[in-house]
Formats: sequence, C-alpha cells, structure tokens
Amino acid sequence: MGDAGFILFGRVGREILSWGTVIFAICGTGSQLLAGQIALSALSQPRSLCALLFTGIFAIPTFLVSLPRTLDRLNWLSALAAFSILVAGIVAMGAAGAYPTPGRVIAVALPSDFVTAFISITNPVFAYAGHFMFFILISEMRHPEDAMKSAYALQAFATTFYTVFAIVTYYYLGPAVASPSLSSLPPVWQKATYGLALPNFLIAACLYSHTAAKLLFVRLFRHTRHIHSHTPLGWAVWSALVFAMVAVAFVLAVGVPIFNYLVGLAASLFAAWYTYGLAGAFWIFDTWHGWDSDRKNTSTGDLRGVEERSWLKVRDGFRGHRRGWDALGRRPAMFALCALTIFAGAFICVAGLYAIIQGIIGAYAQGAIGAPFSCQAGG
Repeated sequence: MGDAGFILFGRVGREILSWGTVIFAICGTGSQLLAGQIALSALSQPRSLCALLFTGIFAIPTFLVSLPRTLDRLNWLSALAAFSILVAGIVAMGAAGAYPTPGRVIAVALPSDFVTAFISITNPVFAYAGHFMFFILISEMRHPEDAMKSAYALQAFATTFYTVFAIVTYYYLGPAVASPSLSSLPPVWQKATYGLALPNFLIAACLYSHTAAKLLFVRLFRHTRHIHSHTPLGWAVWSALVFAMVAVAFVLAVGVPIFNYLVGLAASLFAAWYTYGLAGAFWIFDTWHGWDSDRKNTSTGDLRGVEERSWLKVRDGFRGHRRGWDALGRRPAMFALCALTIFAGAFICVAGLYAIIQGIIGAYAQGAIGAPFSCQAGG
C-alpha cells in the first residue's frame, strides 16, 4: 500500500499509507484478540476467569502462528479459517432458527440519531478493510496475474455470506441481537459456534500482525540478503517485530478503555480509504496514464512494459492532460463510479471521525468507560 501511495502522491503518500497500514493492522490484531477473548470466555462458562487473562492466552498462539516469514506457510491455515467461519455461521443460523427470540419485532429500518447510525456503518467498512493486505499477498504470488481471481472469489463469498448471515440472524433474533451475534444464542450453541469460529479469529489475528511486521521488516532490510535468506539477524529482527506487533495490540486491547472506539477511529481514518476511496483513485490514475490499456495489451503475466515506467515519468503525464481526459471519457460509467467511491471514502472518513469522537464524549459523560487493565469476568 505504501508503494501505491508513492506512485500516487510521492514520498508523503508512501509514509502516510505505510504507517496507516501498520496502525490499522495493529488495531485489527487487537480486535481479533478481543474476539478470541470473548470466544474463550463463552467456552469456559459457567466458570469465570479474568478477561485480561483470556486475552493474554489467545495472544500466545497468535504470536507463534505469525512467525512464518512468508504467506505460503499460512495458506492452508487460511483455508481452515475460512472453512471454520463458514461452518460456524451455518451452525449459528440453524441455532437461531431453532431458538428464535420470542416476541421479536422485525423492522426494515429503525429510527436512530446520526452518531449511533454512523458508528454502525463503520462496522461493515472495517469488515471489508482486508483489501490493504492484497499488496503483500500479490508480492509473494508466483503468478501475480491470478490475483484478481482471488479478489473476485473473496468478494463474492464475503458479500454473499455476510448478507445471508445478517438477514437470518436478525430475522430470528430480532433487534436485540448482541455483537458478536453468536453471543445471542443459547449457552450450548454459543460454545459450539465460538469453538468452530476460534480458528478464524486466530488466523485473522496472525495475518494482521504478520502484515504489520512484514511492512517494517521490508523497510528495515530492503535490498539486503536478510529479506530472502535465513540469517540469524533476519530471524531475530523478524521475531522481535512479530512479538512487538502482538504485544502492542494486546496492550491496546486490554489497557485502553476506549479501544473499540479506537478501532472505529482507525476504520474511519484508514479503512474508509483502503476499502473505498483509494480503489477509485487507482483506476483513475491507471486509466489517465494509459496503464489500463497497457495491461490489456501485454501477454499473460508480462507487465514489464508497465514496470519499466519510472514514477517520475508517470507523474509528468499531466502535461498530456488532454489524452488523460480522453481516456477517462471513453469509459464514463466507470469513471463516474470511481469518482463516487472516492467521494464515499472521503465522506465516511470525515463523518466517521465525527461520530466516533461524539461517541467517546458521550460514553465518558455516561460513565460507560471502564478502567484500564480491568479484570472483569469473561463473558
């Protein structure tokens, strides 16, 4: 993502998007650690243990599984994670149908204030924000031209699954459904579904922490043998970076009382752009400078003609602005769609920041913010 920022906006863009990716990945790791804590708390009932302890327990395998330095070591685990969340979702929908909430009232739309409604909007934005990991995935693929196949498969599965799961659980559990929705199921089914979903929480946390560590590792050892060779220094630094990413995520998750709001801030600042705004900017930039047509005219997997262009030469393309506008004008529908995604990213960023800040102020005013490193009973 940082390299893409460098092409679009120069060195400033590289630093903003690189560090934004690291910050967002750490917040994502912390969010998954909390999901693991909720799952372990549900599985341990009726016994009660310290929630902080559950988070620490879940952080240990997160660190260990994150240690492989290349994603090919995690691919089968990722397949397991996708399978586990699919099975957990199917079981949860079945349990919701078998034990619906009595007297529930189903409504397509409910009245709400702007802050509450927009905080809810940041949740699906965060759910789709994994796009920023595509760059690291593509950089390690043997056949990068196959990346779009993976992207299409991911989007088709995720959109379909999220939509069906949300509709079914809401229909049977009603507007009082908890977050995560698995916590609204009867205790036995909570344990079953959280147990099935636990591998997904673990691998998701590992991928986030792996991404944050990888970006820093490449920044430190770019153009050195430590990137590709198993040197003692390389492994020592890599292990330290992975540990640091998981440790920072753990401290933020259990030590910052407003961590959920912090994730919302990260989603508004970065996920709004990673999920929406930058996607439109990428297409417009490529089309303006003729990269889109270059990709269509190259042989399968041969992008050398595109890669040979220096970013300085590309940025000078604004002299040929007429040619750029002509290229965009040949695809007006796609241009309009990309412009709308940029506007959507900007709106979600600004409105999300406002809503989250107002939510923090309201939570403090109501005394709903707990103490840092509190040890409340899990569950």
